[in-house]
Amino acid sequence: MPISSAAQAPDLNESHFLPFNELAAEAGQLLFYDNILSGNRNISCGTCHHHDLATGDGLSLGIGEGGVGIGEDRVSGEGRAKIHERIPRNAPPLFNLGASEIRVFFHDGRLSKNNVFGNDFDSPADKALPDDIPDIMAAQALFPMTSRTEMAGDLEDNEIARAAARRPTEAWDLLARRVRSIPQYAQMLMAAYPELEEEADIEIRHVASALGDFINSEWRSFDSAYDRFLRGEDSLTAQQKRGLDLFFGEAGCSTCHSGRLLSDQEFHALALPPMGPGRTRTFDANVRDRGRLNETNRIEDAYRFRTPMLRNVALTGPYGHNGAYRTLEGIVRHHLDPATALANWTPAQAIMPEIPWLTAVDYIGQQDEREMARLAARIDIAPVRLSDAQVDDIIAFLHSLTGGEGTKGRLGRPETVPSGLPVD
Repeated sequence: MPISSAAQAPDLNESHFLPFNELAAEAGQLLFYDNILSGNRNISCGTCHHHDLATGDGLSLGIGEGGVGIGEDRVSGEGRAKIHERIPRNAPPLFNLGASEIRVFFHDGRLSKNNVFGNDFDSPADKALPDDIPDIMAAQALFPMTSRTEMAGDLEDNEIARAAARRPTEAWDLLARRVRSIPQYAQMLMAAYPELEEEADIEIRHVASALGDFINSEWRSFDSAYDRFLRGEDSLTAQQKRGLDLFFGEAGCSTCHSGRLLSDQEFHALALPPMGPGRTRTFDANVRDRGRLNETNRIEDAYRFRTPMLRNVALTGPYGHNGAYRTLEGIVRHHLDPATALANWTPAQAIMPEIPWLTAVDYIGQQDEREMARLAARIDIAPVRLSDAQVDDIIAFLHSLTGGEGTKGRLGRPETVPSGLPVD
């Protein structure tokens, strides 16, 4: 595709986002960084989606509930509080998640717009999802709170974890009670939602809506060199223009990375190297991650994962559903020949701080010859032959997707939160 044709790709602007409630977003900013939403009051949404780390955590697989610190400096805790398992998947970036055309969330698509349960969403909570969740942004905010490795903690640790194991609504009710018992949150949420007549009326849907409005409004990013190019500016270097032509042409990247968000929101098998605990179903004794199959039960969906959006991609490594590649070059070259890349991959290509008691599990998937063969047999993209110079051109184009002010956030990270708990 020549540059003149690529320039006709649809641009992204404010009109393409869900509306948001400013007062709710201000409450959501504080809730996002407040450990009050975790079972043991020791981790927040912002711990793994931090302003200083391009809305991620800088790790292949996160060190969740029980860890201490942020980014590559985060450690795994000590004694009984130490983590027992890495978070099974890479923390996805939050840029442009409020775009109104997004219909599916999470690497395996386990949350989507679908009225199959009569509540507008197909989600892990099925019919138990609270009523009147306004949009998919609010819905997605609910699930990290009930995840054992992310925020809830272990059963023996706290009432939130025990409630989540029984039924997610029980945990959400307890968390809502925590929030509304803090006067500043009660005041902010009642101001944001005038239909609330008293503090006792604050429910988890109000907390989730505030978080969703914050994420939606905080990280809208469409001020990159590429975005300016789409609007008619000569903002790309010669190398970036060559990379753009390859991306939309010979390299075939835009087959999946298409549209305003540079994602088709579909699921594809790329044979990314297995590592970490995987995300298995309860009856699966093997350490592995079969991706979309876990949600659909269709064998053709085995090892398929959602196509990520690409704005600010140069800032949001490691890459892949499990962060298998620390560099853009690594993930680009994997796409060119997935089977060979799978066979040649080494742990040095990821960012996995050593946790001695997890070493035996971290790369056990590499030792399972049958699983490796199944991965290699389920690849949805054909190999592409490019020169080293062409790979460099594509990487240069990907750097042109990095925004300016849009990468920093609108309200930013708060210094303190109403609970009085420390802020990561």
